[in-house]
Amino acid sequence: MGSKRNIYLQMKPIEDALRVFFDRFDLDESLKKETIPVQEAAGRVTAEPVFARFSAPSYHAAAMDGIAVRADTTFGTTVDRPKQLRIGQDSFFVNTGQRMPEGTDAVIMIEHVLTVDEETVQIESGAYPWQHVRKVGEDIVATELILPQNHMITPYEIGAMLNGGVFNVSVKQKPRVVIIPTGSELIAPGDIGSESLPPGRVVESNSAILAALIEACGGECVIHPIVPDVFEEILSVVRAATEGDAHIVIISAGSSAGSEDYTASVIRKLGEVLVHGVTMMPGKPTVLGIANNKPAIGNPGYTVSAIMAFETFTQPLIYRMLGIRQPERPTVKVLAARKMASKLGMEEFVRVKLGRVNDTVVASALPRGAGSVTTLTEADGIIRIPSHVEGIQAGEAAEAELLKELAQIENTVVVVGSHDNTLDVLANRMRVQDCRFSLSSSNVGSLGGLMALKNGYCHAAGSHLLDTNTGAYNISYIKRYLPDLPVKLVNLVYRQQGLIVPKGNPKGTTGIEDLARDDIAFVNRQAGSGTRILLDYEIAKHDIKPEEIKGYDQEEFTHMSVAVNVLSGAADAGLGIYAAAKALNLDFIPIVTEEYDLVIPKEFFEDEKLQLMLEVMRSEPFKELVRRLGGYDTSKTGTVLASL
Repeated sequence: MGSKRNIYLQMKPIEDALRVFFDRFDLDESLKKETIPVQEAAGRVTAEPVFARFSAPSYHAAAMDGIAVRADTTFGTTVDRPKQLRIGQDSFFVNTGQRMPEGTDAVIMIEHVLTVDEETVQIESGAYPWQHVRKVGEDIVATELILPQNHMITPYEIGAMLNGGVFNVSVKQKPRVVIIPTGSELIAPGDIGSESLPPGRVVESNSAILAALIEACGGECVIHPIVPDVFEEILSVVRAATEGDAHIVIISAGSSAGSEDYTASVIRKLGEVLVHGVTMMPGKPTVLGIANNKPAIGNPGYTVSAIMAFETFTQPLIYRMLGIRQPERPTVKVLAARKMASKLGMEEFVRVKLGRVNDTVVASALPRGAGSVTTLTEADGIIRIPSHVEGIQAGEAAEAELLKELAQIENTVVVVGSHDNTLDVLANRMRVQDCRFSLSSSNVGSLGGLMALKNGYCHAAGSHLLDTNTGAYNISYIKRYLPDLPVKLVNLVYRQQGLIVPKGNPKGTTGIEDLARDDIAFVNRQAGSGTRILLDYEIAKHDIKPEEIKGYDQEEFTHMSVAVNVLSGAADAGLGIYAAAKALNLDFIPIVTEEYDLVIPKEFFEDEKLQLMLEVMRSEPFKELVRRLGGYDTSKTGTVLASL
């Protein structure tokens, strides 16, 4: 079959796609019943109501250690009128849980019993009927309902069933999901060995992620070996899966608009394509269809798109098959720290970092790349921007779905500003020292960090702004942009800034003056960053105009992104820190040693989480880890340089 480029002419909104897809299946009858031991039932869904066979307790039981008595024989007893009882005749020693002796209906606690001799005890207060006694059926009464149908069994309920005499339980099959990864460029993790990844190959990680997600929502997963981009092979595998015992089939990585996308064609050959393209980002290329009367889903290949598509379509499908309500993520009201743009007509899932600053939870958007799974591992929440809204403005309120506990977010130090690799080390050491607290950093440049402080969007700003008139760092900018905000300036590190160039320095770059050469492509940092200010200062010293530098307008937001550009060959040089060059085994030409500080408002300085951060900064284990990165001086790390 010849390849055919797909064009999304009839993309559907999420709600319409769900309705069209789910309406075609009788989901209530899709799973068979099976009987399993109750001890293995946690996480399974009941196929029938569960009724008690026994009462629990099944006999009147003592609820305390003491003596069992008939209550009416103790009436009138007081401290002034104690009563003696004969052991084995009108009083019986019992332990907690023990069956009550015939004719008794109360227990007097052992602490209130005085032993007179081997045959007699004395009490100084009376008992009332059923005092300290667990009656028959107090917990469970035989024949009563323990669990309803369509209920996911918890560990606690295993005990309830066993106590009620239920030792086997009828549950629904786990929905069986077959994942078929497709793509000639893919390579299974087990096939890589100890060698580096072969050129042009991509690790097939989506199946492992989806398998874990499937298990988490009550399904079971079978991962088929990777299928190359050959229509007949994909068709054969999908046909076998849909004719087998699968309840759902996911065709992974074959649903883009590329020329070798066979997913929609395969589904159409075996049934019907209901949806090809959804107005959501990430996840737009999703395919929903029927193959041999079973749900068939074409999942996008980019990892974040694959996860978003799964959570939007496959996950609710599994829950509906099981007949249980899909858990909802908790939400929290947030304020956007900076503008989050979005496209009209597309519902966007924006991954965000969150932190509480005073009484406000502040959200900072992470990069939008559909293939950047780290934007999910780093995210604290997701903001869904509706298709009819053109973005969220800075300072605008929104609702975020939480990916982490709110308590963790409230114990997070929010740092906004210039990027530095040591912030990641600091975040990790804080978690090691006290797992209650964490640190979240967003990279918007040094000036952006000061503006975030001014607007109340963070606890600290990372800054390395050079005053080109005095050679000092940060102080003049703080006085200019934060004149009414008392702050403390704390040194994090001194670090080497210079030109990052390819290993071996093939262009023979020696310094800033070479950036004006026609054969050198440069990658810059964003406007407002301390590195950009340093660059402009240095090129002015060499009488170089920005327009003379090839790539001056090509901007990145972190030192590591600059280094990656150089490593990939997209640029011949970029200004950044030595640690970034060392991390990627690139060469480095030193230009200057600069001061990188944290600007902390005095109102936050004594806060417990900020004090922990400062304690970690000043610790020798942290400083040693920083020095290992290369290019850092920690002699003043944690020192308060100024109070302004």
